[in-house]
Amino acid sequence: MTSAKIKSLRVARGWTQSELARRLGVTRNGVNSWEQGLSIPSPVCLVELAKTFSVSTDYLLGVEKLDAVNVTEP
Repeated sequence: MTSAKIKSLRVARGWTQSELARRLGVTRNGVNSWEQGLSIPSPVCLVELAKTFSVSTDYLLGVEKLDAVNVTEP
C-alpha cells in the first residue's frame, strides 16, 4: 500500500526516481525498493516523504482515521 502511494505521488509530480531520491538524500535504488515493496522507508524517511509530498505519514502508511480511541480500558 505504501509502495503504491509513493509511486503515485512521485509520478503525479512528474519526478523520476532519481529526482525523488535527490530531494530526500537517498539512493535511487532505495526509492525503487520502496516502490517495488521490497523495503519500507525508515521513520525518518517517512516523515521526509510526507513533507516532500505535503501529505500525512498516516496517509502514506494507510492508517485510517478513527473517531475516538479509548486508552483507559484494557
